[in-house]
Amino acid sequence: MMVKNKLTWLLLLVRLPATHKAERVAIWRKLKKTGAIQIQTSTYILPDEPSCYETFQWLTQQIRDAGGDATLVRARQIEGLSNEKLIGTFNAARAKEYGALRQLVGSIAERRSPKSNSAGSFDRVRKQFRDIRQTDFFKCPRAQDVETLLRKMDTRRTGEADFTKIKARDYRNKSWITRPRPEIDRVGSAWLIRKFIDPRAKFIFAKTIPASRRVVSFDMLDADFTHRGGDCTFETLIRSFGIRDNAVHKIGEMVHDADLDDEKYKRLECIGIDRVLKGWAREGLSDQEILRRGWQCFDALYTFLLRV
Repeated sequence: MMVKNKLTWLLLLVRLPATHKAERVAIWRKLKKTGAIQIQTSTYILPDEPSCYETFQWLTQQIRDAGGDATLVRARQIEGLSNEKLIGTFNAARAKEYGALRQLVGSIAERRSPKSNSAGSFDRVRKQFRDIRQTDFFKCPRAQDVETLLRKMDTRRTGEADFTKIKARDYRNKSWITRPRPEIDRVGSAWLIRKFIDPRAKFIFAKTIPASRRVVSFDMLDADFTHRGGDCTFETLIRSFGIRDNAVHKIGEMVHDADLDDEKYKRLECIGIDRVLKGWAREGLSDQEILRRGWQCFDALYTFLLRV
């Protein structure tokens, strides 16, 4: 995240007609999902990052389409609200969400024995955790509590998640879809797909999976291939397609530690690549260009590991 004294902020000033109750509720839910905090009656704030700017732009159009008015403002300072105070407010909001999720995890553990827990239950909890992490812009300390609890529950489960082996030839010449602004797991997974699964894969970016298009989705909500159990998407692809390349498995460990930040394998190599990817996003590079450059990093890393 940006240094505190260099932070800039995005303010969304919202006005909806009082008669449009349904639209007001819908907009409020969407604002809540973005992780924005409300600093005045109709003013919401997010840190000035490309993904946040894109989200507020999208909401601005939705508000106007609903008959309201919205103004998006970029600010370096907000009188009466220091950067430290704003960061504290964001962390307090995330802490409340992490606390509620921690209670949910605890209730699941108490209600059911580890053997009876279905993979779906854990996947849903992990999805909620990842959703909160997506809006945890300032690394709220409470995240560690939930992550530790999830790891403990993983170790109590019997065996690994059930991975049905899939034939790569059934996934050739496909369009693969994932979330915009790709970071380490999405870039790495796309590299893995292109190199070992679908050499002619085409990659597209969207926030949700389109119902009308025949695509293979990865690393997004309800995707064909995403985090499973304690694995990141890169690892899920390795297991699902039965990839046995030793260098790829090493990269999988590196991507896991960089993406989940749990130090499971004590691998640091991909943390630097992840920061480079995030830097390119902040410079305004397109998603496709981030993929192209990211693949060069993974190609070089793979070549190096083959010779170790």
